[in-house]
Amino acid sequence: MRARLVPADGGPPIELVKDLSLVGRGEDADVRLDHKNVSKCHCVLVKTDGLLLLRDLGSTNGTRVNGQRVRRAALLPNDAVGFGTVKYKVMFGADLDAALAAEAAGGGAAPPVRRNALPDVYREEHTPPT
Repeated sequence: MRARLVPADGGPPIELVKDLSLVGRGEDADVRLDHKNVSKCHCVLVKTDGLLLLRDLGSTNGTRVNGQRVRRAALLPNDAVGFGTVKYKVMFGADLDAALAAEAAGGGAAPPVRRNALPDVYREEHTPPT
C-alpha cells in the first residue's frame, strides 16, 4: 500500500516507503522532521491491511488527529495529523491513486474527499466521558 504525508504548508510530500516508519527529529527517524516541537522519537506509523495506524511514543508536544490529541489511532485518507505543531494531511488508497493520476496528467482538480466507512471503534477516545 502506498501512503504519503502532504504538508499543510504546501511543501513536498513525504512518501511512507516502509511498513513501519519512525517519525521524529532524531537521526534514526525514518520520517525526519527537523522542528523544535517534534520529539526525537515522536511516533510510529504502521501500514497494515489497508489501514495506516499511528502510535505516539510519549512525545512532549503530542500527536493530534483532526485536532484531537491521541496516543494511538487508525488514520483515514485526508485526516489531518499534527506532530507537535507540524501538520500534514494523510493520503493513501484510492485518494492517493487519484492524486497521483492528477499529478501525472499535469494537475487538474483535486479528487473529492472520500471517507472510509470505519466504525468509531478504530478511533481512540473521541467521545468525552459523561
